[in-house]
Amino acid sequence: MIIFLILGVLLGGITVLFFFQNIDPITVSFLFWHLDGSLAVILMIAFGSGILTTLLFLLPSFIRDEWQYRKLKKHARAVEAELAQAKSNMHAGAPEAQPATGHDA
Repeated sequence: MIIFLILGVLLGGITVLFFFQNIDPITVSFLFWHLDGSLAVILMIAFGSGILTTLLFLLPSFIRDEWQYRKLKKHARAVEAELAQAKSNMHAGAPEAQPATGHDA
């Protein structure tokens, strides 16, 4: 857990360093749309939109996997309950053990 904290702090520091080194103003044009801003802000917007697009494409498989996990977990609980019932039936139906006397009757 501490490793993730350290990695987060390092990544945050690198991001701040990148931001301060790329403050040059640029203009981004797309069709009739123009956006003026610093290079770092434009790159972070592009990076964020890429992450969002990726998550949107992965969301259906995450949902499907979660449904499958819940279905399997429910099935496992049912099988465990069936096993416990079978064990209790086996112990209840078994004849009680007779102590060995050492001679035939």
